[in-house]
Amino acid sequence: MNLEQLQSFVEVARIGHFTRAAAYLHLAQPSLSRQISTLEADLGATLFNRARGNITLTDAGEALLPLAGRMLADAETVRHEMQELAGLSTGRVRLGATPTLCISIVAEVLTAFHGQYPGIELHLSERGSRGLLKDLAGGTLDLALITTSEELTGPSTSLSRLPLLVEELVVISATHGSLLGSDRPLTLVELAALPQITFHESYDLRAATMQAFNDAGLRPKVVLEGAEMDAVLRCVERGLGVAVVPAMVLVDRPGLRSVRLIDPGLERTISLAHRRDVALTRAAKAMQELIISTAEVFSSTGNTTNGLITRAP
Repeated sequence: MNLEQLQSFVEVARIGHFTRAAAYLHLAQPSLSRQISTLEADLGATLFNRARGNITLTDAGEALLPLAGRMLADAETVRHEMQELAGLSTGRVRLGATPTLCISIVAEVLTAFHGQYPGIELHLSERGSRGLLKDLAGGTLDLALITTSEELTGPSTSLSRLPLLVEELVVISATHGSLLGSDRPLTLVELAALPQITFHESYDLRAATMQAFNDAGLRPKVVLEGAEMDAVLRCVERGLGVAVVPAMVLVDRPGLRSVRLIDPGLERTISLAHRRDVALTRAAKAMQELIISTAEVFSSTGNTTNGLITRAP
């Protein structure tokens, strides 16, 4: 079994067609078929159900697919590690982050990192925390900034998590013609009566907010549902409704104002995660150090508008 065979297997599984997979890999179809046949012989198992025009994975193929993806990702990491031996003039960092962090701390980190190490390739993946944890476990990310409040259990036990910041969730409205009235803190009951804009269901932030309403037996007044971060902020700026967001996203947003949420207050912990069983490359270690130092700067400000950002215990 070799990496070329695994790559061929992964692409046939992804595309579902031998001819098209061969074209994608720039191989002749007989060569691709021989690679798959040899791999099956080595493993002693059939990997594909080969019906005319319908290629599907067998049970053995389903079991091999995530392992093959991880092996290929690890091999790519080794290649980049070898390239870095001469120093941080070359290399690659694959960073994942939640959407709310991509428009705040990640933007600061990437700008500073590129300035210090312009030769390092930067790859950014923007997903919810659960998806990022899966990507880390699968070997397609080096580091991930996550905001999930749950413990790393199940497939995530192979991951290490370093808490960085504790961030308060605040209620925002447009600066002009604000729906909030005064600057006093808002209770969850009062918030439920205001027109709200909610995030897409893939956002951990939405799940946390809706859980708070459910626990209190409240039903929020939703005027727009399923928006992405930028759309939520823009709609709030235009007075369509209010939204519950992390305090950090208010940086450089003069069109928004916020008040604290009480009874109950909501917060989230921002953590930096990576795989325990794979050593970070030199470039990834440099990125890790920069993220930690940037988080310390954010926590030293004490607050953003009316929301608190503190260092995680």
